[in-house]
Amino acid sequence: MKRSLKWIVIVVAVLFVIVVALPFLINVNSFRPQIESNLTDALGRKVTAGNLSLSIISGSVGADDIAIADDPSFSSTPFIRAKALKVGVELMPLIFSKQLHVTELSLEEPQVVLVRDPAGRWNFSTLGGKAAARPADTSSSSVPQGLSVEKLTIKDGQVSIAEGKGVTKNHVYQNVDVSVKDFSFTSQFPFTLSADLPGGGTLKLDGTAGPINPNDAAVTPVQAKVEVKNLDLAKSGFVDPSTGFGGVAGFDGTVNSDGHTAHSKGDMAANSLKLSPKGSPAKSAVKVHYATDYDLQKQTGELTQADVSVGKAVAKLRGTFDLHGNLAVLNLKLNADNMPVDDLVPMLPALGVTLPSGSSLQGGTLSADFSIVGPGDKLVITGPVKLVNTKLTGFDMASKLSAIMSLGAAKTGPDTAIQNLSADVHVSPSGIQTQNINLVVPSLATVTGSGTVSPQNALDYKMSASLSGGLGGGLTALAGGGKSGIPFFIQGTSSDPKFVPDVKGMVTGQLGKLGGAIPGGQSTQGLTDAVGGLFGKKKKQ
Repeated sequence: MKRSLKWIVIVVAVLFVIVVALPFLINVNSFRPQIESNLTDALGRKVTAGNLSLSIISGSVGADDIAIADDPSFSSTPFIRAKALKVGVELMPLIFSKQLHVTELSLEEPQVVLVRDPAGRWNFSTLGGKAAARPADTSSSSVPQGLSVEKLTIKDGQVSIAEGKGVTKNHVYQNVDVSVKDFSFTSQFPFTLSADLPGGGTLKLDGTAGPINPNDAAVTPVQAKVEVKNLDLAKSGFVDPSTGFGGVAGFDGTVNSDGHTAHSKGDMAANSLKLSPKGSPAKSAVKVHYATDYDLQKQTGELTQADVSVGKAVAKLRGTFDLHGNLAVLNLKLNADNMPVDDLVPMLPALGVTLPSGSSLQGGTLSADFSIVGPGDKLVITGPVKLVNTKLTGFDMASKLSAIMSLGAAKTGPDTAIQNLSADVHVSPSGIQTQNINLVVPSLATVTGSGTVSPQNALDYKMSASLSGGLGGGLTALAGGGKSGIPFFIQGTSSDPKFVPDVKGMVTGQLGKLGGAIPGGQSTQGLTDAVGGLFGKKKKQ
């Protein structure tokens, strides 16, 4: 036992000496030109490396300060800079025949700059083009042509993405980790990728890619599962701040690209969503089940499915989008049939919709058929909208109308029951235009008209009320409304609307009935004052 133990100690000591001595006996820096040359040949870009070191324990050669040149048509600065490159090697050929057989490549803390020009071509499009066009030379004793390795990894990377030359604000992804097995330019290979997104949140991809397209690496086929968590829309840099969009979103789906068209489908969910510059975060989550087709070269796509749901309320969104400019240009149709109002109420603040102070919608359904057209910061939304059998709680319509007419015993109470409210809506950055308004309050009146809401929520509406049943009669006739009703204005703001009598309109109505003649030679001003006094407006002195 003592003799065996002695020999074991001797063998261990000899191995220890070899491990310690070999890095000093083998001049790994002599392999630097070979490593640089082979990587340059494989990538089609000039590769430079700093000092090399050998680790017998890990079986790798380390290189400091790696730089990979950019496409000269984009930049003269490096496309990739890395703190270190570890090259996994087979030790026996290295020790006994001083041949470099590479099994693994690992970039540590690389900084990558990706740029796409106005024509849609990326600065990495030509990466590895020459190598991908020819088969790997498996007989070579060093890095084979085409860069075929068992494992390729990137650790703690930073990737900056810029759209077009001269862009001052890039999308920066931090803590980028990539793991690839059996990498080759000429075959499909599995990969995983994880990163921290700009402005917060995480991204994870798990799938396969390849073979590398020899003419344009950017259109290499990819199939992957995609998972995004906690993406802050307002801070991400993907949404123009002027749109007012905000919220925290997540995504779980798939992407399949043949190199020309990318098909994506999955489910998205957004919390605290804000869809207007004057909006506030919604209290309900918005879910979207969607599918898209995207042309990688033209940078245009089609939204083939997008079912947007808030609780039990569902709207269908379809159409096309164009991403080749600085802002997305949309041409979409949104159709919503009989959505429960109660499920939509929490979304009104997100849309910038303001109801009269202290009021809220309750019950009923909403239907809409909108066209959504234009660039992201200047969207124009047009189409009809209809509310049926709802109630505006906390708003007494009779008391508002009593400011312009005597309603006698008319009462609606603290709430206003709405049988029907329909209108044609036009929403743009300049405000909201509403035409063909038709509001039916069964116990009170039918109100028609049109008007606008400014971006500051100022109201400018010209309306007409035809009182229900016995409430109308002589009062409507006296006001000059006839079948068209009693004219009035709605002014003030969305949160504090003011109902103001349209005295001039009333007088004009009376004159129309009289054929323009005023009995007894009364002046127009006198008739205006008389009608104004009847409807609660003081005579001018």
